[in-house]
Amino acid sequence: MENMKRLPDAEFEIMKVVWEKESPITTAMIMEEIGDKRKWKAPTVLTLMRRLVERGFLRTEKKGKERTYYPLISKEDYLELETEKFMKQYHKNSFLSLVNTLYNTKEPSEKELDELLKWAKERRK
Repeated sequence: MENMKRLPDAEFEIMKVVWEKESPITTAMIMEEIGDKRKWKAPTVLTLMRRLVERGFLRTEKKGKERTYYPLISKEDYLELETEKFMKQYHKNSFLSLVNTLYNTKEPSEKELDELLKWAKERRK
């Protein structure tokens, strides 16, 4: 999993649908969920699905005329890997640097600060 590459935005959009739905998933399900919003045609979705299979994110099976797809990587594993890369690249693995950046972008509400403090205390136990 360490050599896993970051997903391009279009492929990540598809994976979000795959992770959200119960397996197996079909291209028709992808088209129904995001095809119209993104103005994708079926060949585009098929190409993106094929790329995800080639990259090891999906496994495919042929059932009659239709292909079905199964995730090989969980959403949690992918997000953990991406977050780890992000923290190393942009924040030198500093949680405080990340929090400062977030705070400078959007001041948290009192409720969010309380939740963050509660979360931090629970993690230290």
